[in-house]
Amino acid sequence: MAPNRDRIELRGLRARGRHGCLPAERELGQEFIVDVVLGLDLHPAAAADDLSRTVDYGTLAGRLVDIVQGEPVNLLETLAERLAAVCLDGEKVEEVEVTVHKPSAPVPHPFEDVSVKIFRTARR
Repeated sequence: MAPNRDRIELRGLRARGRHGCLPAERELGQEFIVDVVLGLDLHPAAAADDLSRTVDYGTLAGRLVDIVQGEPVNLLETLAERLAAVCLDGEKVEEVEVTVHKPSAPVPHPFEDVSVKIFRTARR
């Protein structure tokens, strides 16, 4: 993410999904936590005080939850890619950082979190 780029950050979005390679993960499901950082120019929205010139993060949150609750995938990497695509859908967002946390991952040792973080740029 460019250091001086305007950002909208949505952190700690929680949703239940059935992602993972193990049958139990598909059957039982588990909570996933999503963080997204959107890079975009916020000046037009601020100057006009107009929601239509920025990203409605409430609507975006709903779309992201739909992806997490939707079709299962094996890898967090695949889930992160799908979430990034939703964030970049439209013309306002120029880049996105997506982190998907899987705090109940099947790891046989004590741990705090497992996550995947990806960065994507809009291709226009």
